[in-house]
Amino acid sequence: MTCPICHKRKAKRFCPARGDGICSVCCGTEREVTIDCPSDCAHLIASRQYDYERKEIDWEKMPFRDTKIEPSFLDDHEALVGALAYTVCLYARENRELADSDVLAAISSLAETYRTLSRGIYYEKPPDYRLQHELYDRLRAAIEDHRKAEAQHTGLGALRDAVVRDALIFLAQLGFTRSNERPKGRAFLDLLRRQFKSEELSKPASNIVLLP
Repeated sequence: MTCPICHKRKAKRFCPARGDGICSVCCGTEREVTIDCPSDCAHLIASRQYDYERKEIDWEKMPFRDTKIEPSFLDDHEALVGALAYTVCLYARENRELADSDVLAAISSLAETYRTLSRGIYYEKPPDYRLQHELYDRLRAAIEDHRKAEAQHTGLGALRDAVVRDALIFLAQLGFTRSNERPKGRAFLDLLRRQFKSEELSKPASNIVLLP
């Protein structure tokens, strides 16, 4: 059988996204580019590990590279970061076409919003693309839900905008290091998904509270 993509080489590798065989070359070049690969594809999993171990990160392109988030931040604000990641996973479950690039665009835009808020300035510019804009709105709503839940739980004052800013920057920088930059790439999304059990992601978004 000839590969249905290149029409040249033998189709020796089964592609679960297409439901038929393709050649290994097309698997490598079209993976998460023109082929919308399922997260449990063995070839995808192996390639991500290989790529990550050999990835050379251009730190000059790191989002918010002038901001360094200390490791202790996650220890102190794990619940907030978890609530944001949970919101991303829920939205991705509802919108299968969501890719890492969409997630990073929404998170980075919202981080910029909270960076200006932390300076006492209100300036907001959500992404124009529908998926990115909707995720931006979902994340913003999740932040407000978390803010109220934390105030009720601890009895302390409102969550500071600077803390929200740093949580979003942490996720933006993490996503930058884990994303493979392919158009349909979801390496960062799958990393977030692994933090939650399947039954947790079956809960409605309105049930987001302080995560343990």
